[in-house]
Amino acid sequence: MKKRSGRWPLYPASYCERTYRQRVCSDGLLSFQVVCQETDLMIQADCLLENQAREQVLVCRGHIEGYIHRYPGFATTLVPWTEQALAPEIVWNMIRAGGAAGVGPMAAVAGAVAETVGRELLKESRQVVVENGGDVFLKIDGPVVAGLFAGNSPLSMKMGIKVPDSRDGIGLCTSSGTVGHSLSTGSADAVCVVSQSCAVADAAATAIGNRVRSLRGIKPAIAFGKQIAGVLGIVVVTGREMGAWGQVELVPLKGKKG
Repeated sequence: MKKRSGRWPLYPASYCERTYRQRVCSDGLLSFQVVCQETDLMIQADCLLENQAREQVLVCRGHIEGYIHRYPGFATTLVPWTEQALAPEIVWNMIRAGGAAGVGPMAAVAGAVAETVGRELLKESRQVVVENGGDVFLKIDGPVVAGLFAGNSPLSMKMGIKVPDSRDGIGLCTSSGTVGHSLSTGSADAVCVVSQSCAVADAAATAIGNRVRSLRGIKPAIAFGKQIAGVLGIVVVTGREMGAWGQVELVPLKGKKG
Protein backbone atom coordinates (compact mmCIF):
# COMPACT_ATOMS: atom_id res chain seq x y z
CA MET A 1 0.00 0.00 0.00
CA LYS A 2 1.39 3.39 -0.92
CA LYS A 3 1.24 6.48 1.25
CA ARG A 4 -1.04 9.22 -0.06
CA SER A 5 -0.34 12.94 -0.10
CA GLY A 6 -2.05 15.99 -1.55
CA ARG A 7 -5.37 15.26 -3.26
CA TRP A 8 -4.93 11.48 -3.03
CA PRO A 9 -2.47 10.39 -5.70
CA LEU A 10 -3.28 6.75 -6.18
CA TYR A 11 0.00 5.22 -7.14
CA PRO A 12 3.15 7.10 -6.09
CA ALA A 13 6.32 4.99 -6.20
CA SER A 14 6.77 2.71 -3.22
CA TYR A 15 10.49 3.40 -3.22
CA CYS A 16 12.41 6.64 -3.69
CA GLU A 17 14.65 5.05 -6.30
CA ARG A 18 13.79 2.64 -9.09
CA THR A 19 16.99 0.59 -8.91
CA TYR A 20 14.96 -2.48 -7.92
CA ARG A 21 13.15 -2.40 -11.23
CA GLN A 22 15.45 -4.89 -12.88
CA ARG A 23 14.82 -7.50 -10.18
CA VAL A 24 12.52 -9.53 -12.46
CA CYS A 25 14.00 -10.19 -15.89
CA SER A 26 13.07 -12.72 -18.53
CA ASP A 27 15.18 -13.40 -21.61
CA GLY A 28 13.61 -12.60 -24.95
CA LEU A 29 11.04 -10.08 -23.73
CA LEU A 30 10.97 -6.40 -24.67
CA SER A 31 10.89 -3.82 -21.87
CA PHE A 32 9.01 -0.53 -21.86
CA GLN A 33 7.74 2.00 -19.33
CA VAL A 34 4.26 3.48 -19.12
CA VAL A 35 3.67 6.58 -16.98
CA CYS A 36 0.17 7.97 -16.52
CA GLN A 37 -0.26 10.60 -13.82
CA GLU A 38 0.96 8.91 -10.62
CA THR A 39 0.94 5.43 -12.16
CA ASP A 40 4.41 4.31 -13.26
CA LEU A 41 4.67 0.82 -14.75
CA MET A 42 7.68 -1.09 -16.02
CA ILE A 43 6.48 -3.80 -18.40
CA GLN A 44 8.07 -6.72 -20.23
CA ALA A 45 6.21 -8.46 -23.04
CA ASP A 46 6.73 -10.33 -26.31
CA CYS A 47 6.14 -7.06 -28.19
CA LEU A 48 5.87 -3.35 -27.43
CA LEU A 49 2.37 -2.58 -26.17
CA GLU A 50 2.68 0.93 -24.73
CA ASN A 51 -0.60 2.21 -26.16
CA GLN A 52 -2.60 -0.78 -24.98
CA ALA A 53 -1.06 -0.58 -21.51
CA ARG A 54 -1.68 3.16 -21.20
CA GLU A 55 -5.29 2.75 -22.29
CA GLN A 56 -5.85 0.05 -19.66
CA VAL A 57 -4.21 2.19 -16.96
CA LEU A 58 -6.64 4.99 -17.78
CA VAL A 59 -9.54 2.55 -17.54
CA CYS A 60 -8.31 1.31 -14.15
CA ARG A 61 -7.81 4.81 -12.82
CA GLY A 62 -11.20 5.90 -14.10
CA HIS A 63 -12.95 3.04 -12.31
CA ILE A 64 -11.12 3.61 -9.03
CA GLU A 65 -11.36 7.40 -9.11
CA GLY A 66 -15.05 7.21 -9.99
CA TYR A 67 -15.72 4.95 -7.01
CA ILE A 68 -13.75 7.24 -4.71
CA HIS A 69 -15.76 10.21 -5.98
CA ARG A 70 -18.91 8.39 -4.82
CA TYR A 71 -17.35 7.07 -1.61
CA PRO A 72 -14.43 9.29 -0.47
CA GLY A 73 -13.79 7.09 2.54
CA PHE A 74 -12.65 4.31 0.22
CA ALA A 75 -9.38 6.18 -0.37
CA THR A 76 -8.48 6.64 3.29
CA THR A 77 -9.85 3.74 5.32
CA LEU A 78 -7.25 1.43 6.84
CA VAL A 79 -9.79 -1.29 7.63
CA PRO A 80 -11.75 -3.56 5.26
CA TRP A 81 -14.40 -1.79 3.18
CA THR A 82 -17.92 -2.97 3.89
CA GLU A 83 -20.00 -0.87 1.47
CA GLN A 84 -22.05 -3.25 -0.69
CA ALA A 85 -22.77 -0.90 -3.60
CA LEU A 86 -22.13 -1.99 -7.17
CA ALA A 87 -18.50 -1.50 -8.16
CA PRO A 88 -16.20 -2.19 -11.13
CA GLU A 89 -14.29 -5.47 -11.09
CA ILE A 90 -10.96 -3.88 -10.14
CA VAL A 91 -12.59 -2.18 -7.15
CA TRP A 92 -14.16 -5.47 -6.05
CA ASN A 93 -10.76 -7.14 -6.33
CA MET A 94 -9.32 -4.50 -4.01
CA ILE A 95 -12.23 -4.86 -1.57
CA ARG A 96 -11.91 -8.65 -1.47
CA ALA A 97 -8.15 -8.52 -1.03
CA GLY A 98 -8.35 -5.96 1.76
CA GLY A 99 -11.02 -8.01 3.48
CA ALA A 100 -8.93 -11.18 3.28
CA ALA A 101 -5.90 -9.44 4.79
CA GLY A 102 -7.75 -7.24 7.27
CA VAL A 103 -6.61 -3.94 5.76
CA GLY A 104 -8.12 -1.15 3.69
CA PRO A 105 -8.76 -1.68 -0.03
CA MET A 106 -6.11 0.83 -1.10
CA ALA A 107 -3.51 -1.58 0.29
CA ALA A 108 -4.26 -3.64 -2.81
CA VAL A 109 -4.39 -0.90 -5.43
CA ALA A 110 -0.93 -1.29 -6.98
CA GLY A 111 -1.25 -5.06 -7.25
CA ALA A 112 -4.77 -4.82 -8.63
CA VAL A 113 -3.69 -2.38 -11.34
CA ALA A 114 -0.63 -4.46 -12.24
CA GLU A 115 -2.73 -7.59 -12.72
CA THR A 116 -5.54 -5.86 -14.58
CA VAL A 117 -3.09 -4.29 -17.03
CA GLY A 118 -1.13 -7.52 -17.33
CA ARG A 119 -4.14 -9.66 -18.14
CA GLU A 120 -5.26 -7.18 -20.77
CA LEU A 121 -1.82 -7.33 -22.41
CA LEU A 122 -1.95 -11.14 -22.39
CA LYS A 123 -4.52 -10.84 -25.16
CA GLU A 124 -1.63 -9.80 -27.43
CA SER A 125 1.45 -11.25 -25.72
CA ARG A 126 1.99 -14.81 -24.53
CA GLN A 127 4.23 -13.65 -21.66
CA VAL A 128 3.97 -10.51 -19.53
CA VAL A 129 5.67 -8.93 -16.53
CA VAL A 130 4.08 -5.77 -15.08
CA GLU A 131 5.78 -4.02 -12.16
CA ASN A 132 3.92 -1.25 -10.33
CA GLY A 133 5.84 0.31 -7.46
CA GLY A 134 7.48 -2.95 -6.41
CA ASP A 135 4.37 -5.06 -6.94
CA VAL A 136 4.64 -7.48 -9.85
CA PHE A 137 2.17 -9.47 -11.93
CA LEU A 138 3.79 -12.01 -14.21
CA LYS A 139 2.95 -14.81 -16.57
CA ILE A 140 6.11 -16.44 -17.87
CA ASP A 141 6.58 -19.77 -19.63
CA GLY A 142 9.84 -20.71 -17.92
CA PRO A 143 11.35 -20.36 -14.45
CA VAL A 144 11.94 -16.85 -13.11
CA VAL A 145 14.02 -15.62 -10.19
CA ALA A 146 12.99 -12.29 -8.65
CA GLY A 147 15.65 -10.38 -6.76
CA LEU A 148 14.59 -9.48 -3.21
CA PHE A 149 15.14 -5.74 -2.66
CA ALA A 150 15.26 -4.91 1.07
CA GLY A 151 16.72 -1.43 1.33
CA ASN A 152 19.79 -1.20 3.56
CA SER A 153 19.54 -4.77 4.80
CA PRO A 154 22.77 -6.68 4.06
CA LEU A 155 20.52 -9.34 2.54
CA SER A 156 19.11 -6.94 -0.05
CA MET A 157 19.55 -8.32 -3.58
CA LYS A 158 21.73 -11.12 -2.21
CA MET A 159 18.86 -13.58 -2.36
CA GLY A 160 16.21 -14.16 -4.96
CA ILE A 161 12.81 -15.82 -4.94
CA LYS A 162 12.33 -18.53 -7.52
CA VAL A 163 8.82 -17.83 -8.70
CA PRO A 164 6.48 -20.84 -8.68
CA ASP A 165 4.55 -21.89 -11.76
CA SER A 166 3.23 -18.68 -13.33
CA ARG A 167 1.57 -20.13 -16.42
CA ASP A 168 -1.81 -18.89 -15.17
CA GLY A 169 -0.38 -15.61 -13.87
CA ILE A 170 0.90 -14.87 -10.39
CA GLY A 171 1.43 -11.89 -8.09
CA LEU A 172 4.69 -11.08 -6.28
CA CYS A 173 4.29 -8.03 -4.05
CA THR A 174 6.59 -6.29 -1.58
CA SER A 175 5.96 -3.93 1.34
CA SER A 176 8.60 -2.14 3.41
CA GLY A 177 8.51 -0.26 6.70
CA THR A 178 11.99 1.25 6.23
CA VAL A 179 12.31 2.12 2.54
CA GLY A 180 10.61 4.94 0.67
CA HIS A 181 6.94 5.80 0.95
CA SER A 182 5.18 2.55 1.77
CA LEU A 183 2.41 3.06 4.31
CA SER A 184 3.40 0.54 6.97
CA THR A 185 3.30 0.57 10.76
CA GLY A 186 6.01 -2.10 10.90
CA SER A 187 9.79 -2.04 10.61
CA ALA A 188 10.55 -4.86 8.18
CA ASP A 189 12.98 -4.03 5.41
CA ALA A 190 10.92 -6.17 3.06
CA VAL A 191 7.88 -8.40 3.19
CA CYS A 192 7.33 -10.26 -0.05
CA VAL A 193 4.16 -12.26 -0.68
CA VAL A 194 3.31 -14.66 -3.50
CA SER A 195 -0.32 -15.24 -4.51
CA GLN A 196 -2.26 -16.12 -7.63
CA SER A 197 -4.05 -12.80 -7.00
CA CYS A 198 -1.74 -9.80 -7.25
CA ALA A 199 -4.24 -7.74 -5.23
CA VAL A 200 -4.17 -10.31 -2.41
CA ALA A 201 -0.37 -10.41 -2.50
CA ASP A 202 -0.26 -6.61 -2.20
CA ALA A 203 -2.75 -6.37 0.67
CA ALA A 204 -1.19 -9.32 2.49
CA ALA A 205 2.32 -7.82 2.23
CA THR A 206 1.03 -4.68 3.94
CA ALA A 207 -0.84 -6.60 6.64
CA ILE A 208 2.11 -8.88 7.40
CA GLY A 209 4.57 -6.00 7.37
CA ASN A 210 2.48 -4.09 9.90
CA ARG A 211 3.15 -6.90 12.38
CA VAL A 212 6.94 -6.89 12.10
CA ARG A 213 8.21 -4.37 14.65
CA SER A 214 11.33 -6.22 15.78
CA LEU A 215 13.30 -9.35 14.95
CA ARG A 216 10.99 -11.25 17.27
CA GLY A 217 8.06 -10.23 15.11
CA ILE A 218 9.14 -12.18 12.04
CA LYS A 219 7.81 -15.58 13.12
CA PRO A 220 4.38 -14.42 14.40
CA ALA A 221 3.95 -12.18 11.34
CA ILE A 222 4.51 -15.15 9.05
CA ALA A 223 2.13 -17.24 11.18
CA PHE A 224 -0.49 -14.54 10.67
CA GLY A 225 0.15 -14.34 6.94
CA LYS A 226 -0.24 -18.10 6.49
CA GLN A 227 -3.89 -17.72 7.47
CA ILE A 228 -4.72 -15.20 4.74
CA ALA A 229 -6.75 -16.89 2.02
CA GLY A 230 -4.87 -17.03 -1.26
CA VAL A 231 -1.36 -16.52 0.10
CA LEU A 232 1.06 -19.09 -1.36
CA GLY A 233 4.37 -17.93 0.08
CA ILE A 234 5.96 -15.31 2.33
CA VAL A 235 9.47 -13.90 2.79
CA VAL A 236 10.27 -11.39 5.55
CA VAL A 237 13.60 -9.54 5.83
CA THR A 238 14.55 -7.41 8.84
CA GLY A 239 18.18 -6.37 9.08
CA ARG A 240 20.31 -9.50 8.95
CA GLU A 241 17.40 -11.83 9.68
CA MET A 242 15.08 -13.55 7.24
CA GLY A 243 12.06 -15.81 7.56
CA ALA A 244 10.17 -17.67 4.85
CA TRP A 245 7.18 -19.95 4.43
CA GLY A 246 5.23 -21.66 1.68
CA GLN A 247 5.77 -22.04 -2.03
CA VAL A 248 8.95 -19.96 -2.22
CA GLU A 249 12.43 -21.19 -3.03
CA LEU A 250 15.24 -18.84 -2.02
CA VAL A 251 18.30 -18.84 -4.26
CA PRO A 252 21.54 -16.82 -4.07
CA LEU A 253 21.97 -14.05 -6.63
CA LYS A 254 25.42 -14.23 -8.13
CA GLY A 255 27.23 -10.95 -8.63
CA LYS A 256 24.50 -8.90 -6.93
CA LYS A 257 25.44 -6.15 -4.57
CA GLY A 258 23.20 -5.47 -1.59
